[in-house]
This record gives sequence, structure tokens and C-alpha cells, in this order.
Amino acid sequence: MLDTLINGFNAAFSAVQTEIYTVVVQPLLYHVGLMDYDDDAYDAVQFFMIGVVQIVLMLLILRPLEALRPVEAWKDRKAVRVDVLYTLIHRLGLFNLVFFFAFQPLLDSLQGWLRLEGFVNINIEDVWPGVTSHALVSFAVYLVILDFAGYWYHRWEHGFRWWWALHAVHHSQQQMSLWADNRNHLLDDLIQAGFFALIAIAIGVTPIQFVLLIAVSEWLQSMQHTNARLHFGWLGERLLVSPTFHRRHHAIGAGHEGRHRGCNFGVLFPWWDVLFGTADFSRQFVATGIRDQLAPPAGRGVEYGQGFWAQQWYGLGRMASALRPRRRRETPRTESI
Repeated sequence: MLDTLINGFNAAFSAVQTEIYTVVVQPLLYHVGLMDYDDDAYDAVQFFMIGVVQIVLMLLILRPLEALRPVEAWKDRKAVRVDVLYTLIHRLGLFNLVFFFAFQPLLDSLQGWLRLEGFVNINIEDVWPGVTSHALVSFAVYLVILDFAGYWYHRWEHGFRWWWALHAVHHSQQQMSLWADNRNHLLDDLIQAGFFALIAIAIGVTPIQFVLLIAVSEWLQSMQHTNARLHFGWLGERLLVSPTFHRRHHAIGAGHEGRHRGCNFGVLFPWWDVLFGTADFSRQFVATGIRDQLAPPAGRGVEYGQGFWAQQWYGLGRMASALRPRRRRETPRTESI
């Protein structure tokens, strides 16, 4: 029964994908002389369709949660609107499309060079024979591996000054909502996309698996940023990152401060935070953002930008400043008598 439903869904999805491609995309490629990219463009339609499904589910499930049990009630949602733009750029495949066309040839060349140098992909099938014959098992294994990598990627974003300068675009949102997940600096997104693509290639993830892994991860991360009082209970909080757990990561005084430069870095699973001592299961709802955004004396009144391009520009400026060599303080000389 389940197999029949899955096969039926796949058939319907492929039919719609083919229709969009043949009616809209293929004529456009022909018109602009880019038919060499026809196979890639067909895959891009898949990204677009999955993004549409994600956004529909966000509106049907997550938006009502925000309306029913909001953590904060805002009179002005202007700050949220720019996050909607970020979400549309990412989820509808525009960012993935640019990345694919710009960097896929580079990744292909790199993989070819690695093969010539004798590097062989660490295929999960070799480590765990038969796992790829079970679709759900292999999907879960790949998800855990990529999530482990995501935990460390996230910690590095907080640990290096130049990287935090970019990641701060995400943390500067003081109105957390279901749209906030994709609020990132584009340069950070490019680094992240390349990072996970290389890992996926190294462990033998197939293209269709990679698309589904990203889609599932993205939707769950939208859920984490939801402006809703949603707690999974003692056990559930330790199995899957909840809005309560992740909000602590964005909290002023916790999200980028302390010994680890923050807490709750887990992307999907809080296990890594528990294992590496960065978990904070406090249920206290604290204002979100970055301390230096606050007006003096609480902060420094630093501007992070209100619109899309302003946020991108300020991020580059902060990164350039962070990369400048720090001047050493000269200790005053004391003359011996």
C-alpha cells in the first residue's frame, strides 16, 4: 500500500516536472541559446517544485502555530518581510541554480583530479554493505553524517571572527519567525553549499538523495525558527531540535557569548550539543538578536541593515574589518636607572 502511494506520488511529480520543463523552461533555453544546459535545467525544475511544496507546508502547518501560540506579538512585521525574500530565493531554487551553474564544473574538475590522485570516495556501501538497498536506512545514515558535519560548520561560523561577520546576518534578526532560516549572507551560503556538496560526493550520496536530504533539513530548520511556544518534552528535546531549543541559540546573552561563543549549535539533532557540552535546555524565552545591536549602555547600537542588500553589504564590511591584522598594543618602555 505504502509503496503504491510512493510510486504514484513519484509518477505524478515527474509528470508535472516534465510539463513545466517542456512548456516553460526548454523554450526559454532555446531562445537564449543555452540548450547545452538542458539536463541541468530539468534538475533545476525539481528544486523549484520541492521548494513550492516546502513553502506550502510552511504556510499550512507552521504559520497557524505562530498565530495560535506566539512567543512574541509584533505590531510591525516589516523585519520579517525581508526574510520572506530570502526564503523565496533559496527555496524556489534560484540560489541553487546559480550555485549549480557557477560551481558544478569546478566540483566536477576537483572530483576528477582527486580520482587521478588515487582518492576514492568513502562510500557508505563499502563500510556498511547492503545499506543502500534500504532507502530509508541509507537516507537516515546520510542525514546523521551531514548533520554531524553541520554541527561543526555551525560552530566554526561562531568561532572565527571573519566567519561570524557573515553569519551575524542570520543572528541579527530580532523577530524570529518561520521565514528566518534562510536569512544568511550569500557568501556564507556559497561556502556552506560547497562544503556539504563535497561531503555528499565523498560519501557517495546520489543526486536525488542529496536533493531530498536538503529539502527535509531545510523544512525542519524552518520549524525551529517558528515564533511559537513549542516544546517537545524532556525526551523529545533531546532527540530533535525544537523551536524552544533553537531560540536559545538566538537569545541575546546566550547565542554568541560564553566559553563556546554560543550554545545549541545542532542543525537537526541536539545529540551533538549534549556530546560536546554545548547544550542549553533552558526554557526561558529571551529576546533574540545580537547584544551590540542594542542601544547603549546595554549594547553599542551597531547597524546590521534593514533591507536585503544593506544586510549583505554590512556583512562584507564586517568581514573585511575582521580580516585586517590586529595592531599589537605596545607596552610602554621603562628606562632603567
